[in-house]
Amino acid sequence: MWWIYAILSALFASLTAIFAKVGVANINSNLATGIRTIVVLIMIWTITLARGEAKGISTLSKQNIIFLIISGIATGLSWLFYFKALQVGNVSQVAAIDKLSVALTIILAIIFLGEPLTLKTAIGAGLIIAGTLVMIS
Repeated sequence: MWWIYAILSALFASLTAIFAKVGVANINSNLATGIRTIVVLIMIWTITLARGEAKGISTLSKQNIIFLIISGIATGLSWLFYFKALQVGNVSQVAAIDKLSVALTIILAIIFLGEPLTLKTAIGAGLIIAGTLVMIS
């Protein structure tokens, strides 16, 4: 079942790139990111509240909070740079290079989370890196 969510994530990520490229035309990319962030914030909290999931806040540990804050900062920085790249670059190239994050995530998961590096994972990461190099040349 997880792969269905992953495919839907990829679909909406691709739509994000297309819609964002049109949305950042002739405006400041930081302003565009701010507007998008407000929309995401309202959408996510509406879903969370409607499903009664906000009560889980009381069960968060200090570690949960710290790492979610750090993750939020990383997300914000990623969005700022992504929107700036979309504003000045071709969406097909920007989106492809952005997906280099998959290979970087694999490497970081091995280093920091102790996840195993299988031959299949190494080949996949290598192909992503090779594809990124093709897209930027």
